[in-house]
Amino acid sequence: MSVAQNAFAEMPQDTAITDAAASFVETVTFADLPDEALRIGTRCLVDAFGLYAAGSEEHSVHILADEAAETGGRGDALVLGRPDRVPAAMAARVLGTAGHAHDWDDSQVSVDPAHIYGLLTHPTIPPLTAALVMAQKLGRVSGRDFMLAFLTGFEVECKISEWMLPRHYMQGMHSSGTVGTFGAYAAAAKMLGLKGDKLRWGFGIAASLAAGIRCNFGTMTKPLHVGRASENGVTAALLAARGFTADPTALDGPWGFMAVQGGGASPDKIAQGFGRTWTIVEPGVSIKPYPCGVLTHPTIDLMLRLVTEGDIAPDAIDRVTVHAGTNILKPIRYPIAANHLQAKFSLPAALSMIALARKAGKREFADAFVASPEMQAMQRRIETRLDPDIEAQGFDKMRSRITITLTDGSEIAGWADERYRGGPENPLTDGEVEDKFRSCCDGVLDAGEQQALLARLWSVLDSDDAGALAGLLYGKAGA
Repeated sequence: MSVAQNAFAEMPQDTAITDAAASFVETVTFADLPDEALRIGTRCLVDAFGLYAAGSEEHSVHILADEAAETGGRGDALVLGRPDRVPAAMAARVLGTAGHAHDWDDSQVSVDPAHIYGLLTHPTIPPLTAALVMAQKLGRVSGRDFMLAFLTGFEVECKISEWMLPRHYMQGMHSSGTVGTFGAYAAAAKMLGLKGDKLRWGFGIAASLAAGIRCNFGTMTKPLHVGRASENGVTAALLAARGFTADPTALDGPWGFMAVQGGGASPDKIAQGFGRTWTIVEPGVSIKPYPCGVLTHPTIDLMLRLVTEGDIAPDAIDRVTVHAGTNILKPIRYPIAANHLQAKFSLPAALSMIALARKAGKREFADAFVASPEMQAMQRRIETRLDPDIEAQGFDKMRSRITITLTDGSEIAGWADERYRGGPENPLTDGEVEDKFRSCCDGVLDAGEQQALLARLWSVLDSDDAGALAGLLYGKAGA
């Protein structure tokens, strides 16, 4: 086989992924949504609105909001944290970035042992953002239509991510930025009622706009990937609605998205189809307890258990050794975090928070806390090591172990629970999701405003104007 032929050897021939995705978007109805998908989707909605509030405090989001307001244009939707209204795509850029700014948004789950967690998306923010700005643009969108659009985009995004080969992530692409574009597009297209050629052209437009590379992890541009996915999905839908053309089979073939960006797709998985089983239900979604990469979460929980059960004071710690595989150690790449953005991809930073404060939330993932002398000193006592035995077990689970060596020479050690907290096997309760929402909104909304927004979010299906949800948050967030 020639080099040219081998480049596309893993892309199944004669696939019809684009057509299947378009047919799903065009035909799926509210009656097709499983009750469990609606239940979990509403939890994701509550979680995401808290994250929008938390993200509204970020300097990166302020920059984007200022740029959007100064650029101006058609008044489709509110800009997060400002009274200005701007074109829908521009509003989506700001809002989507805010939703991912803390790296606290939910994560797609897979049971494929060949997968690595980084390949999977943060599925909620792109389609939800697209649905929310389009609901404002269109006006008087019911809560049922709003949730249908959101969950349609969620399903399209997750299936594309699941079907692609791991090469997409391993060669440096950021799936939430790339595949998230299709989730945002599908949600916006559903709200616009796109059909036929226009719907398929929109997938082609989205395929050429999808972008995001992992070198920007730990910088403002990492959450911008999700902001741009939200923006580009809306842009693709609006352009397609005007008749802007693109390849109507852009997910398929040797020059399609799956081959070019992913190295191919799994033919067995493609046979799953869209909406036969809903990914949000099976295998599910993880709502994150910590504002950092999900790959760190089992290790953070382990550190919390060890220091709590052993009642270990910070001064009693001589050193901490974390053993893990490359699926964790490569993307979680900062040995010493200088700021909160780097801390989201640093095991020494996250574990230092636990050692010092026994928690790792919005307050701890702040520049002032991360840069403090205590945090900088504690990070230098924490070392990560590649464990060949863990590596040999594969990348389907987030496996790690910790050894804490105390100043008296004794050791305390343990293994992380593979049933990580927040995942489908060990989910946060509704009360814990609300607690997370409130912690995100702290300093942005007062207690009464938080409760009013929560009530509207939990009862979203009864709403006759889902776009009005923005008004309960946007006028306050970041103001």
